[in-house]
Amino acid sequence: MIKKTLFALALILQATITYSQDIIVIDDEVKKGESSVPFAVIEEAPTFPGCEEIEKGKKLSCFNTKVSEHINTNLKYPSKARRKNIEGRVLVMFVINKEGDITNIETKGGDPILQTEALRIVRLLPKMKPGMQKGKPVNVKYALPINFRLQ
Repeated sequence: MIKKTLFALALILQATITYSQDIIVIDDEVKKGESSVPFAVIEEAPTFPGCEEIEKGKKLSCFNTKVSEHINTNLKYPSKARRKNIEGRVLVMFVINKEGDITNIETKGGDPILQTEALRIVRLLPKMKPGMQKGKPVNVKYALPINFRLQ
């Protein structure tokens, strides 16, 4: 239980860390004039498929678990990065829009080869039930750190 709590706290902490490197905007689909609500302060967070029937207090945990499973299932360590012994952490920021689609994907930190793989993984995320604020669907910002380690 303590390990799971520490892991969740570490994941949240990593997501809030900022880097001094330039942001590379790869996918820019958010419409001008529409604001986004940060994931940490949303009244009702977006719901990952498979978490719909989970009680409200456990949906965030289910969301994080499903995202981790998605990364573990879909991650393919780039062969070029493997040959060059490239490791690192890529922070992927994106918006889960009012329709539940993943948009406005940006990567930050790490080697460009790793950024490309992180982008590919996030683009594979399924459509979700959108986040709600004051009873209405809203765009929700999310930051996801992905660690690439050779073993």
